[in-house]
Amino acid sequence: MARIIAIANQKGGVGKTTTAVNLGASLATAEKRTLIIDSDPQGNATSALGFPRDPARRTLYQTLILGEPIERVTIDAQIDGLDLIPSDRNLVGATIELVSMENREYRLKEAISGIREKYEYILIDCPPSLDLLAVNALAASDSVLVPIQCEYLALEGVSELLDTLMRLRRTINPSLSVEGILLTMYDDRTTLSKQVAADLRSFFGTQVFDSVIPRNVRLAEAPSHGMPVIFYDIHSKGAESYIQLAKEVISNAQKRVGQGSGSADTGTGTAAPAASAASAGAGGGGSSGGSSSGSHSV
Repeated sequence: MARIIAIANQKGGVGKTTTAVNLGASLATAEKRTLIIDSDPQGNATSALGFPRDPARRTLYQTLILGEPIERVTIDAQIDGLDLIPSDRNLVGATIELVSMENREYRLKEAISGIREKYEYILIDCPPSLDLLAVNALAASDSVLVPIQCEYLALEGVSELLDTLMRLRRTINPSLSVEGILLTMYDDRTTLSKQVAADLRSFFGTQVFDSVIPRNVRLAEAPSHGMPVIFYDIHSKGAESYIQLAKEVISNAQKRVGQGSGSADTGTGTAAPAASAASAGAGGGGSSGGSSSGSHSV
């Protein structure tokens, strides 16, 4: 049965779509059958895989709102072992239409329950917000992978996201864990990147992936050619980094099977002090990390 991983961070421009596309392609080339779900109305994961905007194409909107069977909106991503559920701008309306629907937080979970056996990994590219689309993704997922740009203000964003995850565990998805925190846009020439990376590893310890995604021209160019970086330039640092990340995700899954329980994250006991530390490190304010969970709503 597939492990469902939401790739989420409410901040934009941190590498969510880049990670979904390139991690998905790397898992597929490692012979792990993978599905990418593009739940961002911008549809960048869809276009990054070489599918231009097409009003006639069925998308996630048809499944979430119109009840279309998810098998009918799934398309071959033109990479062996990789499928895609595309997105388009209609998903903007879905955030409003979902409000009045029954079981609104679980629409995606119900839709993909019948196809989990077909895949080993399902990656959900979340929108840069914590709206109902993101809540649906997190409710459907086993874990969340958090890309963080190596800049100082990123610490505050992680605190807010982990705060929200704790609330979701209590109310919607008690089994949701943190797959890992991924450092992106790392530039080893700058002291800032090194300091942020060191701070994050200090705060979150083993929850931070060993793999680090560097700033890389080839990685930035690949989406304009409609392909993951491993097919654009496999020898680039960006490609090598995502191949290493895929190996790490697979290794973590194997350890998890051996332990018979959660791996990269254990639950609220780890996330709570981590959120507190991140808030303090980012100058996020608040009286304490323990009480911050009351300051956000989903």
